[in-house]
Amino acid sequence: MQRPDAIVDGTIHLWEQLAAALVSIIGEGGFQSLYSRSVHLTSATFPWMAPNPASQPTNSRFASLKMSLEGRDSTEASEASITLLCTFIDILTLLIGEFLTTSILRTAWGDDALDTAVKELR
Repeated sequence: MQRPDAIVDGTIHLWEQLAAALVSIIGEGGFQSLYSRSVHLTSATFPWMAPNPASQPTNSRFASLKMSLEGRDSTEASEASITLLCTFIDILTLLIGEFLTTSILRTAWGDDALDTAVKELR
């Protein structure tokens, strides 16, 4: 069983890599729009993930996500993390197609990480 802090750190790391790959293509505003939509949709299943703008620190793009996940047990944090990533990837795939999305994910995470993620999601 994974430690909750390992799940949180791993999640934030994946998001930072994905953001770096996408911001260079669609800009910060484009990335934030997709990410915000994904958080909104995911919060239907995990209401505690809904951002609280009044308490968001501005030092990190994913500070609110980190704070939300840190307060949960490893199972719930893992499920929410996977749901958020899948939601984001689904939206991106609808917008630009599966081939380009896969290419961007491979750039961000590498072949091994993407293959492992696909196996875990199945």
